[in-house]
Amino acid sequence: MTSTPQRVLVTGGSGFIAGHCILQLLEQGYVVRTTVRSLAREAAVRAVLAVAGMTGGERLSFVAADLTDDTGWAEAVAGVDFVLHVASPVQPGHIENEDDLIIPAREGALRVLRAARDAGVRRVVLTSAFHAVSWGHPHDDHVFTEADWTILDGPGVDAYGKSKTLAERAAWDFITAEGGGLELATILPVAVMGSVMGREISGANHIVKAMLDGAMRAFPHLFIPVVDVRDVAGAHLLAMTTPDAAGQRFLVSSGPVIAMKEIGAILKEDLGEAAHRVPTRSIPDFVVRVAARFAPQFRPTVPDLGYAKKLSSEKARRMLGWSARDPREAIVSAGRSMVERNLLKP
Repeated sequence: MTSTPQRVLVTGGSGFIAGHCILQLLEQGYVVRTTVRSLAREAAVRAVLAVAGMTGGERLSFVAADLTDDTGWAEAVAGVDFVLHVASPVQPGHIENEDDLIIPAREGALRVLRAARDAGVRRVVLTSAFHAVSWGHPHDDHVFTEADWTILDGPGVDAYGKSKTLAERAAWDFITAEGGGLELATILPVAVMGSVMGREISGANHIVKAMLDGAMRAFPHLFIPVVDVRDVAGAHLLAMTTPDAAGQRFLVSSGPVIAMKEIGAILKEDLGEAAHRVPTRSIPDFVVRVAARFAPQFRPTVPDLGYAKKLSSEKARRMLGWSARDPREAIVSAGRSMVERNLLKP
């Protein structure tokens, strides 16, 4: 007698991390439902997943739901065992109206949690970010872990960092005050890179594209922690199924931070002629600081110039049995996929 497959809702099915979660869930035999803002997008999302190697597509269904509206969420969570709440606005850097990110992130998380609680869902795994951990702190030798929270009024905290921090805090407060029997775990990935799905560039893949396109003419003195999107998806599945993960945050990174210029060197070494636009020069810190006076997009980077944050994913490795690919693999697979899909400037 075969058991009935468990059902999982993945929010934001057209997204980068969500797409990889869907692929892994289907591969492991789950029945998957995903949300899109309009069902008119279903065919396009299916096509992207198919190109990415989707198996078991007959076990994937779609429902229309938006983070800013209650419509569709009761249908989305009906009969599911788990929810991976991945959908959230992503726009690091300067934006004119911070509420354009903060409100849908926070209210969307609460909307999903309420619907999940009311439907009797067992556990929600929410995608937070390293932005909810390490921004706004003094520059010292502190090793950042899940125990840390971003200081919202600290230097360098942009609207995206505020949105991720406020959304996650609101989620934990909801579970404490109104969650009932609903369990919550959160995943806090660092800069997510990896093979592009479709033609949209997402996450930290923007950094790779800027280098390959020649939009980045020289390297600022910045350090980036990298994690492969496949490992981020894997962490979500482990947090979903590991009993002790309930009530826990998990910071996931492939290892120590990497200098921007080293990311460029990796692309040049592995992609050859396709990386001919990747710069070799560095920008002095004072030039970035001067530019930030006139260009708001540079301002969030200024506080982190020359600062190599220390961080640890030991908890995820210990509690979840999680492991990560070498960051080089994430960087190279991102670049190669952009070349193969003709996503770069000619």
